[in-house]
Amino acid sequence: MASVSLKKIISKPKALGVISQLIDAIDTTVQIEDIHGKLLLDNPRKIPVLGGCNLANKYPVEARGQVIGWVKGDQKAIAIKELLNYLANQELEKKDLGSAILDQYREINLLYRVSERIPSCLELSAIAQLFLDEARRLIPGDCGSVLLINSETEQLDIISAFGKQYNPTEFFQLSNSNIENGLGIGKAEIVNQVQDDPRFIASVKSINSLVCAPLKTQKGLLGVINFCSEKPVNYTAQDLKFLTILGAQAAGAIENALLHRNKLQEERIKSRLERYIPSQLVQAIIDAKGNISLTPAKKPITILFSDIRNFTTRCEELEAHKIVEYLNEYFTSMVDVIFSHEGTVNKFVGDMIVAMFGAPSKLKDNQGQAIAAAIAMQHQLKTMPTPWIRENFLTGIGISSGEVVVGNIGSPQHMDYTAIGDEVNIAARLQAMANGGQILVSGSVYEATKHQYSYRELGQVSIKGKRQTVDVFELIN
Repeated sequence: MASVSLKKIISKPKALGVISQLIDAIDTTVQIEDIHGKLLLDNPRKIPVLGGCNLANKYPVEARGQVIGWVKGDQKAIAIKELLNYLANQELEKKDLGSAILDQYREINLLYRVSERIPSCLELSAIAQLFLDEARRLIPGDCGSVLLINSETEQLDIISAFGKQYNPTEFFQLSNSNIENGLGIGKAEIVNQVQDDPRFIASVKSINSLVCAPLKTQKGLLGVINFCSEKPVNYTAQDLKFLTILGAQAAGAIENALLHRNKLQEERIKSRLERYIPSQLVQAIIDAKGNISLTPAKKPITILFSDIRNFTTRCEELEAHKIVEYLNEYFTSMVDVIFSHEGTVNKFVGDMIVAMFGAPSKLKDNQGQAIAAAIAMQHQLKTMPTPWIRENFLTGIGISSGEVVVGNIGSPQHMDYTAIGDEVNIAARLQAMANGGQILVSGSVYEATKHQYSYRELGQVSIKGKRQTVDVFELIN
């Protein structure tokens, strides 16, 4: 609360002139004392004080109910007291106006400094530290911190702090399990006597006073920013106002940083997935839209195995770096073909490619797409830009379809998105049987595509692990 000095009021020439004029007008003699009884003004009319002049009456001079001095004299001196009351309250109003203007300047300056520095900060800890540094310019405290709600644990995690790290849940019992009801989390709050608060719980750490403000955006609550002191500090409404302003600005900056971090993570995931899955399917997986799941489940899909015939023999004449160079060129071209037919690259095993059609996203005609991809892969080999690849790489392709288990399979340390089942083994066996340039399919693929493509029946073959033989057909392309 602003205070005013009676001595300073009557020491101003204009005020002293008005007081003297009023004393002359009412024809009296007065004395003016400060709150401690020290004489400030004695007989300003400069006339002899006769024995009959009464200075025994004492009238208080007040500013907003607070006594700041005294006027001594007869009943006429009440007018002097009222004049001083008026001048004192006018002085307080001036001080309030000046204080308000100063606070507004501080707020504007605070927002300007923060807005100037925020664009250079993208990391959460750096943003939080920026706002703590700015708060320390205006708010007293031994320590402070910025805490964010962990969506997985539903607890507050400290992301930046100075002094002793402090978490509101260490000192205060929440009213229920909802973290938003915690101290300073759901709303801004001041506690100047922490141990007297009914929510206080004993802790190894000791604080006396604290001020907290929530970090909120239009989308919801993110966390809390707080300042505290081990020594007694009387935090004010102005301190709370500054911290609330900072909290609102910090929440927006933190939300943007989280969006930026999530975007980078999404881009990394997307970049990795696009090596195996067509880009349109990658976006569908990220958005979690459509009938897409990576959890292991039975699905009707088509499996394609493609392998270069006599690869080891053909590459004996090449140096290792040339083999890698040619393989990378070959894989890049083949993957483009598979993707163009909405297939998923399951894995590379040496020079072999394993692709799936119908997972993770369903295809209306996964057998037809697989056959079209196989034909395009054989044709693509004949048009490769490197002559050595065109002359030496001949692939045998095996295709089968049916219900298999598809999804992320492996250990907690490493997972593969793959397919397991009889049809996978059949496709692998057909690929091993196929000559260079040949495409062999199982009976299930033949039945699904016989009206679209021409085939030659090769008879039945035995597959390891299966009692019944499998019908084999060669695609006539």
